[in-house]
Amino acid sequence: MNQESLVKYLLEWADNVMILGQRLSEWCGHGPILEQDIAITNISLDLIGEARNIYQYIAEMEGNGKTEDYYPFLRKEHQFYNVLLVEHQNVDWAYTMVRQNMFDTFHYYKLQQLKESTDGRIAAIANKSLKEVTYHLRFSSEWLIRLGDGTEESNSKMQKALNDLYKFFEELFEISESEKTLIENGIIKSDDIKSQTIQRFKENVSNATLILPQNVVPRTGGKKGVHTEHLGYLLATMQYLQRAYPGASW
Repeated sequence: MNQESLVKYLLEWADNVMILGQRLSEWCGHGPILEQDIAITNISLDLIGEARNIYQYIAEMEGNGKTEDYYPFLRKEHQFYNVLLVEHQNVDWAYTMVRQNMFDTFHYYKLQQLKESTDGRIAAIANKSLKEVTYHLRFSSEWLIRLGDGTEESNSKMQKALNDLYKFFEELFEISESEKTLIENGIIKSDDIKSQTIQRFKENVSNATLILPQNVVPRTGGKKGVHTEHLGYLLATMQYLQRAYPGASW
């Protein structure tokens, strides 16, 4: 198997958690209550830490003087391979929790799969991250149900968020060419995590007394570097310091 396929797949994984971590960091100091402000910021740090471990692995493979900082701070929009869901704006707490539960459910089962990888580094990162993501999934599931099955207003806001974001859900299960190559070479398993993820998410939605939208046309493109306008604004903020002061270090 060529190194290019492995690097591309790792970037898809790392970019997902890096971009979502950056999005969640925007809640720091703005959470609905202090406890949730701290909780969502800690989840953000978990995701960025996961991304960092993957970027370090990629940098070691690619060499050429690259460090982990190169990948989040010096690439342009079309060089990021995250799914569209994670770059979507927070909007409000309802959107954040619906988006989070969609991703957390997928992330949980994906890490279950990756911890069995024949690549020891992938397995180690997945195993470590799974412990954190187990909490993430519990946190977002509780909020989905609490707000969906709460007041008339909270239910309405959660239903609107679900209606708007559900079109991005399908892309999580899209098998890229790089992932296909890793499966063919036995690096990762081809377990069907889609059915498990959808079943778990449907249960959460049902418990939240929400209704899944029907006849939705999926939005995709992120894994090929085609993104929404939201990513450009996010990167402008995230990459500002490194671009203003090239080569700066702590």
